[in-house]
Amino acid sequence: MIKQIDLMFRTMVAELQQRAFDDDWAEDFPPSGRFVPVAVDGRRYWYFDQPDGEGGQKRRYVGPADDPLISERVETFKGEKSDYKARRKFVSTLTREAGLIAADRFTGDIVQALAKAGLFRLRGVLIGTVAFQCYSAYLGIRLPSAAILTGDADLAQDFAISAEVMDSLPPILDLLKGLDPTFRAVPHISGSSRPHAFRNQTGYRVEFMTTNRGAEEYSDKPANMPALGGASAEPLRFMDFLIRDPVRSILLHGAGISVVIPDPCRYAVHKLIIAGRRQNDAGGQAKRDKDLRQAGMLFDALPVTGHGPSLADALEEAWDRGPAWKLAISEAAETMHKEYWGAINRMVGTLKR
Repeated sequence: MIKQIDLMFRTMVAELQQRAFDDDWAEDFPPSGRFVPVAVDGRRYWYFDQPDGEGGQKRRYVGPADDPLISERVETFKGEKSDYKARRKFVSTLTREAGLIAADRFTGDIVQALAKAGLFRLRGVLIGTVAFQCYSAYLGIRLPSAAILTGDADLAQDFAISAEVMDSLPPILDLLKGLDPTFRAVPHISGSSRPHAFRNQTGYRVEFMTTNRGAEEYSDKPANMPALGGASAEPLRFMDFLIRDPVRSILLHGAGISVVIPDPCRYAVHKLIIAGRRQNDAGGQAKRDKDLRQAGMLFDALPVTGHGPSLADALEEAWDRGPAWKLAISEAAETMHKEYWGAINRMVGTLKR
């Protein structure tokens, strides 16, 4: 049974997360600018106007006005001073004394560069194993290092959001080359000239995904994503379920990186669905095993951390989406590792009745 870390360390995580968000906000929105509300299709969004040094204004997207955290920060806007050194001590304490695992240096640098460039401000979501690592801090639990080892960084953005925010990251390839000049665009299997993935000479891969719009004309080719700095994104089934209502967390790297990740309940259920649809070749089996272990750990941990009802709701939502979803969940539950079999199959069994 996964247990939570001491309350003192969980409080420290919350403080670190808030400070990291404060620091990023102050850097993105200096006192020389101003916040401006803009109505788009009947909904209000915050934008930030800043002098461009040439007598004009540069406008940047901030987020929806009904996001309470963003609106609160707009109301209390001021240029906070960075407390970088104190935050580094927080990260050190959480990794050395609380037993939480920091990101490997290269992955941390990648995520930090994307965060500073505005990925999460533009409502991008960190997904995959790097996101799973963040649940250690988010839930206040220790995760085994074997469950979070990765050689890539997966990111997602909803297609409609990318098309509507009227803002963009700087060129993604240039950003990655600034960290490692060997990064290159990876050709898409469809032959499309729009890159959705980038890889360096050691094989480290940065890949962008998006929601599947369903129409045949959009399948099997990367989607054009205006907000992703020249990168496209691979449309995937079930992605809309995964990245709906994401949460803010912290990646333990450097002084802490404020990130946006999927809700852990949705992540756990999504991993069940994906595991149930993996190929039966060697590569597919290895990925299925990783999916099931991550899902199992969350199904074990979420009830302990007070998220049991939300997990049940997420599972029921997926179950009610149709036969393909039910089949994938059932097949994954039947092959779950024995240490997690009971927690998952009790919940799946309730839905089958």
